[in-house]
This record gives sequence, structure tokens and C-alpha cells, in this order.
Amino acid sequence: MTTSLFFQETGTANMPTVVFLHGGGGAGWMWQPQLDALSNEFHCLVPDLPGHGRSTTKSAFTIQEAAVQVAALIQQQAHGGKAVVVGLSLGAQVVVQLLATAPTCVESAIISSALLHSVGPKWLYSLSMLRWTYWLGVTPFKNMAWYTRLNMRSAAGIPDAYFAQFNADYQNMTADIFAHITHENMHFRLPTGLDNATMPVLVVVGKREYGIMQQSARELAAALPNARSIMVEVGRTTAENHNWNLNNPDLFTHMVHAWATTQSLPSGAHFLPL
Repeated sequence: MTTSLFFQETGTANMPTVVFLHGGGGAGWMWQPQLDALSNEFHCLVPDLPGHGRSTTKSAFTIQEAAVQVAALIQQQAHGGKAVVVGLSLGAQVVVQLLATAPTCVESAIISSALLHSVGPKWLYSLSMLRWTYWLGVTPFKNMAWYTRLNMRSAAGIPDAYFAQFNADYQNMTADIFAHITHENMHFRLPTGLDNATMPVLVVVGKREYGIMQQSARELAAALPNARSIMVEVGRTTAENHNWNLNNPDLFTHMVHAWATTQSLPSGAHFLPL
């Protein structure tokens, strides 16, 4: 299979490949601090997930299909057909699915904030309800820069420096894309097949994230044969703890570097046992 994903490729020839998978509603730009710091030591692949950024798709977004596309990207572009895979939020859920369905293409993985339970009743996340939520709660304010900035900071925890990139993706979002992405995010559960994912996996969650996210991290770590789980304390809000690769990029980058090179994680008070 040939991947249809748009992707950036940076880094050093013949060095290990690291694949970065972004969160829902964003795109590969979310990993720029990590690319700037790691491209001199690693071969980096940064796809836009289906329906995000420059990866257009005619079919509805699903986590399972996203994992198929990422597996194809790794097999075609990664050195040796394997990669260290790093996922955040929706991208973390894609990594979980990848471990279940295509573990042979993953050398090791970092899974940061992979939700395994719905936040609230399931009826809130039906496709029809999500479309109405978008039409009523987003569409009237879409061209108001102040609202976009507020949403970016409070809901997504993304620093102001990334407003241009965030706003471009925000303007391209449609009710249908939003509905399918959110539906998949809220209905994702532990897939079968994780017992075959014997590679090292680091499961990460923010200390200030919702309890349901921390519960998901514990369940995921318990389901994986060779997992380590940690809690990270960064930022002041739940959203900043969630998208922490942008709120404390140096710490996130050091973590990725250490995990990819099988070294000890950075010392200090930021990392806590889960």
C-alpha cells in the first residue's frame, strides 16, 4: 500500500527514524520545536493525519485507517522499515492502534495522553450531535480572531506563537470533519492485539489532565507487555498539560531523545510515577 499522507521529512541519512503524530485538529506544524532540535541526530517523518492539514481525504476519518496509512509511511520511508513512533492525543490513539495492528514497524513508542473512555455520556458524541455542536458553537465565531485565540489557548493549550498555523487549520475545519474526528476520539477503546506489541513503550499523561485521561494511561500501560508509565507536571492548566510538547518543548524533546537512544529520562521534578 502507498500512503496518501502528506508528510515532512527532515534529518540525517542512515540515522534512526522517528515518526511524530499530532493531535486532533492540528497538523505536523505542532512538532516544529522537536524537529528543530532532533533533526541533526535523527531521520524525522511528520505526517498530517487524514483529514488534517495537507492530507486531504474523501472518506471519513477513522483511527484504524490512520494507523494503516502511518504503517505504510513507515514501511516506505523509515530507515529499515521501522521507527520510533511518538504520538500526542489523537496521534497517541493512532499509535495505540498501530501497536495492535502493525507492531513490526514500530521500534519503540511514546504515547502521550491517549484517551480510552468518553468524557461524559456517549450521546453527546453522536455524529449528528457533534455536527450541531459545531454549527452552533463554532461557525458563528469562526472569523473572529479573538475567539480563535481564546479557543487556541483555553481549549487547546497552544501558545500564541502558533496562531497563524492554528488559525489556518481552524478555518479549513468543517462540521463533518470535526464530527468524525471527535467521534473517533471519544469512542476509541483498547484494541485487541496489544499483547503482540512487545517493544518498549512509554505511556505519558499530564498531572493536571482529567482523571479519565490518567485512568486511560494506567489501563494502557497494564495492557502492554513492555510499558513504562509516567506523569508529567508542566504548565498551569489542563490544556497546557495536554499539548505539553509546545508548552515545554525542551523537556518533551529531551524525553524523546532519551527514549529513542535508550538512555535514562531527564531527571528533575517534572516526571512523576503514575
